[in-house]
Amino acid sequence: MPVQIKRIYEEKNKDDGIRILVDRVWPRGVSKQDAALDEWVKEAGPSNELRKWFGHDPEKFPVFKEKYKKELESGEQKKALDKLKTLTKKHDKEVTLLFAAKEEKYNQATVLKEILDRQ
Repeated sequence: MPVQIKRIYEEKNKDDGIRILVDRVWPRGVSKQDAALDEWVKEAGPSNELRKWFGHDPEKFPVFKEKYKKELESGEQKKALDKLKTLTKKHDKEVTLLFAAKEEKYNQATVLKEILDRQ
């Protein structure tokens, strides 16, 4: 089963498996109880500079994806990605990556899903 992604504003589903928020900033209007998270791996999110530059603009997504993958190669982001890889293996890919962006196709969760599905 591939890793799933969905907006944190969607209802929790029994098929979600382990629910992991991968945003650096806590989503507006969501209580920690309503989020029903198992993990918040905020360091896996893109840097504030990259996030602000990107702004979920579909035209910028190819460049964002390249820069974001580069960020994930070192420092706290690499450690966070390693944690996600470990959790994904431990739970046999029964994992849902949660994000807050309105844009459901062009965001960091889709990039992380692609990486995690390949392992």
